Amino acid sequence: MSAFTLHYKNPKQIVVKKYTKSLITLFVLLSITSFGQSGGNSTYDFLTLNNSARIAAMGGNFLTVKDNDINVAVANPSLITSEMHNNLSLSYVDYFTDINFGYATYGYHTNKLGNFVGTVHFIDYGKFQYADESGATQGNFAANEYSLNLGWGRSLDSNFSIGANLKGIMSNFESYGSFGLAVDVAGTYHNPKSNLTASVVFSNIGRQITYYYGENQRLPFEIKAGVSKTLQHIPLTFSVLFTNLQRWDLRFDQKDETSSFNEDETTKTKTGIAEIADEAMRHIVLGAELRPFKILRLRAGYNYLLRKEMLVDAKPGTIGWSWGLGVKVYQFEISYARKAQYLGPSYNFFTVTTNLNTLFHVTE
Repeated sequence: MSAFTLHYKNPKQIVVKKYTKSLITLFVLLSITSFGQSGGNSTYDFLTLNNSARIAAMGGNFLTVKDNDINVAVANPSLITSEMHNNLSLSYVDYFTDINFGYATYGYHTNKLGNFVGTVHFIDYGKFQYADESGATQGNFAANEYSLNLGWGRSLDSNFSIGANLKGIMSNFESYGSFGLAVDVAGTYHNPKSNLTASVVFSNIGRQITYYYGENQRLPFEIKAGVSKTLQHIPLTFSVLFTNLQRWDLRFDQKDETSSFNEDETTKTKTGIAEIADEAMRHIVLGAELRPFKILRLRAGYNYLLRKEMLVDAKPGTIGWSWGLGVKVYQFEISYARKAQYLGPSYNFFTVTTNLNTLFHVTE
C-alpha cells in the first residue's frame, strides 16, 4: 500500500478534483481483491470482514452456534445473552500488505433494558505518498475506516430469540470522507434437546449519510441463514451457512472478451444440473468444530465461492479452506485462525476473550 503515489500539479493544493474518482476507484479495486470478486459493488466493504478467529476458521461469514460466545454474537445479534455480561474480546489481523484491522467487543446486561454488546471495528489501509509530476514527494496521507456497533438481544421464549445491531460508520480516504448508518436484524431458533440451532440474519441495512464526492453508494447488504448441529455423543459441531440469499447468480461476469482474465470460463460452459449445483454451492459455507478436551477446540471450514473466484488452475493449493484452534489458558480463551484467501501468503487471525468478573474475582 505504501508504494502508491498520488500526483498533483500544485504543491499547495493537496489533491485536485481530477484525482478524486481515481482515489475512490483505488479503494473499490482494493475491496474487490481483498473481500472477494463478488464484492466491489458497494461501499464500506470492510463491514464484511470476520470479527473473530473462530468465525474465520469455520469458513468465514457468521455462525449459528449458541454457546454464549460474544464473538459469534457480534455477527449474529440474536445470539446475545445475559451470560455475556462483562465479557471482553479483542481481535487483530495483520492483513495483506500494510493493511491491518481489528475489533474490541464488550458485553453488558441490565435487568430493565436487556442484553447489550458494544463493538469498535477499525481498518487501517496504511500510509500513502503525495508526489508532484517530477516524482518529488510532498508528504503522506492516510486511509482508514471505523464502525461503532451497539448490539441488543433478547429471548422470546425457551427456543426463540431476536437481536439487532446499530452501526455508525466512518470512512476517511485522505480528504474524502463519508458517514453512514446501518442495522443488522436477526432471529434464532435453538433446540437444546437436539443441540440444533438455526438463524436468519439481514445484515448492513442502511445508507450513506454523507458521500465521498456527491454520489450515494449502496452498502454491502446481505441476507444469510445458517444451521448448526452438535452431535449427541461426540463433541463435534457442524455448521452449514447459506450466504447472499438476496442474489442467485454470484458468478463473476467478464464483459471484456479481449481480456485474458475470466475466472468463470469453465462455469459458463456448464449446463443443466451442473450449472445449478455450481450456483448453489457458491452460497454455501461449511464449518466444523471438534472439542477433544475441555481446554482445546479444533476448527476447519470451506468456502466454495472464495475458491472458485480466486483459484489458479495451475496451482489450486488450499484456496477457500481455513482452519484454527482455540485454547483456554487461565481465564483467557485464545483463538487462532489461518485462511487461504488467494495463492499468496495466508493471513493470521488472533482473538483473545475473557470475563472481567472472573479475571478480577469480582462478585455481583
